[in-house]
Amino acid sequence: MALKVGTENKRNVIIAGVLFCVVAYLVISQLFGGPSTPAPAPVRPVAVRPATGSPAVSTATSGSAGAAAAAGPTAHKLAASGLDPALHMEKLAAVESIEYAGTGRNIFSAESAPPVNIETAAAGPRPEPGPVVPAAYVPPRPPAIALKYFGYAASQDGSRQAFLLHGKDIVEAAAGEIVNHRYKVVAVDQRSVQVTDLSYNNTQTLPLTAN
Repeated sequence: MALKVGTENKRNVIIAGVLFCVVAYLVISQLFGGPSTPAPAPVRPVAVRPATGSPAVSTATSGSAGAAAAAGPTAHKLAASGLDPALHMEKLAAVESIEYAGTGRNIFSAESAPPVNIETAAAGPRPEPGPVVPAAYVPPRPPAIALKYFGYAASQDGSRQAFLLHGKDIVEAAAGEIVNHRYKVVAVDQRSVQVTDLSYNNTQTLPLTAN
């Protein structure tokens, strides 16, 4: 017995079949298909060597020419175990117990004697202006080296290594070594140490001070 299907039902059956084929194709493509575009190959860095006889190219990016040209062994940084950041109350109390013993006015006391009025001297005749002489140019002085010399260690061969304080860091450096990529130790003595600031090409002598 043949099943009769109307024209409208045939159209629905055809549309459903086409949708089923499209969905099946998409599912099969997602499961078994690879990516549409191949992944780009990784780029390997290529080392460029300078030609023979060509000058070497420096890659230093330091702010000063003297620091960039510094060459030498680096000083050893030590732990800040010898520093004492504690507040000593007994020393503070001893300072506060000092009484003012001067004869003038104590500016730290509200009960001190009032200042003595000083008579203003009469102004003299106004001098005639002389020729204007331009001031000579004085180059600025280099800044002080930010290191503190507070001790040294002597070896059996007579060489010494200085203990330097840079901020909160303790550094042990011998002659010829560089501290903080800027300061070069020139000579270490029992009472002082000579250090060169490579940024300004300036050598200063740091005395031995108590920590």
